[in-house]
Amino acid sequence: MQPASEWFREWFDSPYYHKLYFERNEQEAISFIHRLLTLLRPPPASRMLDVACGRGRHARILADQDYDVTGIDLAPSSIEYARQFRNDHLDFYIHDMRQIFCTNCFDYAFNFFTSFGYFPTPRDNDRVIKMVSLALKKQGVFVLDYLNERYTQQHLIHRSENVIDGVVYNITRWADTTHFYKRIRIADQHLKEPLEYTERIARFSLRDFDDMLTRDGLAISNVFGSYRLEPFDIDHSSRLIIVAEKK
Repeated sequence: MQPASEWFREWFDSPYYHKLYFERNEQEAISFIHRLLTLLRPPPASRMLDVACGRGRHARILADQDYDVTGIDLAPSSIEYARQFRNDHLDFYIHDMRQIFCTNCFDYAFNFFTSFGYFPTPRDNDRVIKMVSLALKKQGVFVLDYLNERYTQQHLIHRSENVIDGVVYNITRWADTTHFYKRIRIADQHLKEPLEYTERIARFSLRDFDDMLTRDGLAISNVFGSYRLEPFDIDHSSRLIIVAEKK
């Protein structure tokens, strides 16, 4: 069992995590990527980094457009799964995004699906931004997809239950002044006893991200509030999708 501060190592490497979050809404992911590409208009053969890529869902969509895509993630089982899709345009590596990956390598970097803000200290989160900034070439573009703090607080569903392939996920949500929490209790007839994981996600505002990005030479150029790339509205947008450029 990992320490509570490193909850993500075990949970993100669990098959139940992928069942709960990713084996649905595939069309939404495809549509989102296509909208992003229409917005960004990457030149042919652009090099792209998918930070915290999981099993490579978004990276594969990008590579299908003939971009040169690299996915990194700290979960060994996710990378093992993703590597079955490797080709001339797509590769995957086990890597902690708090550590430097390369310097001046990529034209674009992406961090999808609130895959940020779960580290134990502010310094850890800053190290992620530094890694991305170093990995990007000059005028490279970073897209960060996060939850909208205010909307999430206002629409917090404290208890819910999902049943997926006979597995019951009982979910409890709460918040304090600095984080959102989600306790997930998993009941599966194939388990001797239920499993339990607790997610912990930092409450970051647009201003917080602006400060973090600016410190490492990244300037926000666009902000959107949904996967349809609608304008960001702090009260009504479910997402906070930031586009920043390395200066």
